[in-house]
Amino acid sequence: MLKPVGMLAVFALALTLVGCAHSPQQLSVQPKVQVALNPVAGNQPVAVTVQDTRSSTVLGTRGGIYPNSSNLTLSDKSIPAIRQEVEQSLRQLGFVVVQPGSAGANNLTVNLAELSYRSPSDGAYVTQADIGAVFTAEARGGDQIYNGRYSASAQHRFGYAPNQATNTKLVSEVLSDALSRVFRDQEIVRVLQR
Repeated sequence: MLKPVGMLAVFALALTLVGCAHSPQQLSVQPKVQVALNPVAGNQPVAVTVQDTRSSTVLGTRGGIYPNSSNLTLSDKSIPAIRQEVEQSLRQLGFVVVQPGSAGANNLTVNLAELSYRSPSDGAYVTQADIGAVFTAEARGGDQIYNGRYSASAQHRFGYAPNQATNTKLVSEVLSDALSRVFRDQEIVRVLQR
């Protein structure tokens, strides 16, 4: 039979091991365009397509002693949330958002091309996350086509592994930065106004 001190040591070891194994997380991101959008367009119709063109649905791993079982992915609500933000931003610019395939409409296609979450860890302890995002966009207006690539990244340090709410916030912030760069590109707006 273990003495009280021995039982305490076993309990502490069990808690440590539980803390080192991270469960997977599915993030429902809500990126926001963070740039002033003035109504410069003249109600030109724009059809919007937003796609996830990443080669893998896994952003990365949360690390820990079992990194292969602690994958980070996006929820099914994430791409519709990005689309909603793109459409809202176009409306603020003075465009009228219409359905894809609408006659006479210009087109904006936004692709989530890359999204990564790297968690270099010292064995079981996660102390850092390197997050990166890339959107590509294609604007078609009249006889003009314009393509752009927009990236953002951030590095965060932690005293302990971040929970799902924290990771959702951090990934949303990087996506917001990258998506804002799409709407800072005046060539996108110019082509859609044709």
